[in-house]
Formats: sequence, structure tokens, C-alpha cells
Amino acid sequence: QTFFIKSLTVDADSLMARAKSESVTCAGKTATAQTGRSENGEEMRHKIMTIVGIVLCVLLTPILVINCIMIVQSMINEDEVPGIGGYSPLIVLPESMEDKIFDGDIIIVKSIAGKDVRKEESVISFFDPAGNGTSVVTHRVIDIEDRNGVLYFQTKGDNNNTEDRVWVPETNLVGEWTGIRIPLLGHVALFMQTTGGLIVCVLVPLGLLIGY
Repeated sequence: QTFFIKSLTVDADSLMARAKSESVTCAGKTATAQTGRSENGEEMRHKIMTIVGIVLCVLLTPILVINCIMIVQSMINEDEVPGIGGYSPLIVLPESMEDKIFDGDIIIVKSIAGKDVRKEESVISFFDPAGNGTSVVTHRVIDIEDRNGVLYFQTKGDNNNTEDRVWVPETNLVGEWTGIRIPLLGHVALFMQTTGGLIVCVLVPLGLLIGY
């Protein structure tokens, strides 16, 4: 009987020790699993933020480069619209050309000779003869006149009720719209020219790319 009691006592102690060991093991496994999940979550966040930074840099870098080129060219040739290879990007703000061109669009115009402008077909960009000499307007040509060897264009916005008051001499011609427009990107380009825009559109993406 004494042996039996001792045996039970030993067995009980053994079971308790085993239970404690298994409890510690389970706790260790749980902690390890939690640590693994935490590391996986952090790695996933790192990948996501890196991808976001890369995408933003890819999208915004061309706009920044074009802006810089335009600014430099405008400083060198103040009387000319800056462009590359005869093509110039212009930001459209008024709504006079809807439903073809919308407010905030960036359009691409190509340098063109006055003789190549086509009545009722060509949409031209020109220095507004009724403006301050630096503002550029994009309207459709509705009539052409030759005045002593100089071509003049009568223009009208597709969304306007009347034609423009002043005829445009070919010397004011900037170019003809190629039909290419990038919706709303003009607002982004204008925003990037501000201090806040530079921080949001350039430094933040770079921070995401480098920091993560």
C-alpha cells in the first residue's frame, strides 16, 4: 500500500511537470506565431509602401521634368511658348472648347505654318491679340483672310455663342492642336509649381520610396 501511494505521488508529480512543460511549449509556440505574423505584416506594409512610392515617382517624375524644361525655356525665350521638338504642352483652364477640350486638360500642340491652317477644321493656339500679349488661347478657326500677304484667322470657342472679337494674325500663331489631351493633368502640373505641390508630389513619394 505504501508503495502504491508513493507510486501515485510520483505519477502525479510527473503529470504536473509534463503539463507545465507542455504549457510552456504551447506558450512559446503562440509567441513565436504572433511574432511571425507581426513580421509578416510589417513586411507586407513595407512592400505596399515601396510600391506606392515607385508608382507615384513614375507618374509624377515626367510631369516634374516637363515643368522644369518649360520653366527654363520660358526664362530663356520669354516671347515664345516653350516646347520640345516643335511640340508644346499647354494647360487649358477656360471651358470655351468643351466638349472637345475640358478645364484642367493638358493638350499638345504642334508648330504649324499659317498656310497650313484649315478653315473649320484646325483648332489653333495663339497669343490673344485682345489680351496682354502673353496669354494663349485655344479656339477653332472658322474663317481665314489674306490681308496684304498676311493671313488672319477668325476664331471661336466650340462652347461659345459668338466668335472672338479680334482676328488673329498668323504672327500670333503658336501651333495646331494635335488632338492629344490628358484630362485634369493640368491642375496637377499647376499644383506642382507651388511649394505645397512640390512637397506633396515630389518629397512625399521619395520619402515613401527611400524610407520603406
